Amino acid sequence: MTPPNTDLPRSPKSVRHQATHKGAAKGANAIASNPLADELRPGQSVELLKELHILTREGKLNQDSRRKLKQVVHLYQFIEKLLLELADAPLLPSKGAGATAEPDQVGALPPGITLADHGAGKSYLGFILYDLFFRQRSQGHIYGIESRAELVQKSTELAERLGFERMSFINLTVAQSAQSACLPERIDLVTALHACDTATDDAIAFGLQKQARAMVLVPCCQAEVARVLSQHKALSLSRTPLAELWRHPLHTREMGSQITNVLRCLYLEACGYQVTVTELVGWEHSMKNELIIARYTGQKKRASAERLRALLTEFGLLSLLHTRFTSLSENMPPVAAQ
Repeated sequence: MTPPNTDLPRSPKSVRHQATHKGAAKGANAIASNPLADELRPGQSVELLKELHILTREGKLNQDSRRKLKQVVHLYQFIEKLLLELADAPLLPSKGAGATAEPDQVGALPPGITLADHGAGKSYLGFILYDLFFRQRSQGHIYGIESRAELVQKSTELAERLGFERMSFINLTVAQSAQSACLPERIDLVTALHACDTATDDAIAFGLQKQARAMVLVPCCQAEVARVLSQHKALSLSRTPLAELWRHPLHTREMGSQITNVLRCLYLEACGYQVTVTELVGWEHSMKNELIIARYTGQKKRASAERLRALLTEFGLLSLLHTRFTSLSENMPPVAAQ
């Protein structure tokens, strides 16, 4: 019997089938050889992440660094959208807090985005913003503001090693930075990631003074309002049953935090910003994850200013009106008669 001819050409269908299997195997090998593919953004610097200790020296992630990376990258996704909007948006006329342009500049595109990152710490956020957004562009500048001199020095040295020339680090508190000659008169975007207690309020005041076109805030450890609530607790309990909401110390702290952020949002709306409040990451990653995004529109909401004052009155917080909410129209000095 004549043996079968095993050298006969295979059908095109079998060839395609084999090629498909080879392609799938090649793709699987590529993914296996790059376990960070699902974790990092395209073009993201592995060396930077090693320097920030988000990746190990071997270029791997551990549980803690994966959580940190997820939080910062999640925040970056919100900020990237704002940066793209600001890069394409024409400048608005100058009308007090939040304005961005003099009359001869109205309608022009900004030459380069300026960003101030308050309470920068080790500047995880600033470096990742530069790496993923600013590095791809010829203009724009990031200012990291941090009160701990040793962190400012380390960040400065790291920026030099990486060639991130348009990054500056300034050893100041948030409050001091508003008067510093090291910063430009105007800042396009203000960020404050976990700026503790009143540092978030200082970042808002900074943004208003610098006529910021947007602010991104993740508040932390809001204690000021809780202290005021505690001081007047007995009087409040005799005046209104609502005081039961903060009668116990744990509730005082939680209620103080909630009221603080509500007041901040109303204040920003009263100053001409459109405000969105969302969650930064899931509760399993951080308990401090309320994200406040404010975009300047120039439409100052009178109703928000009125509700802000009503809440301060209701909760016995009127003492904050002339310390924390100084840009409200009623706090502005009257214009002298001509």
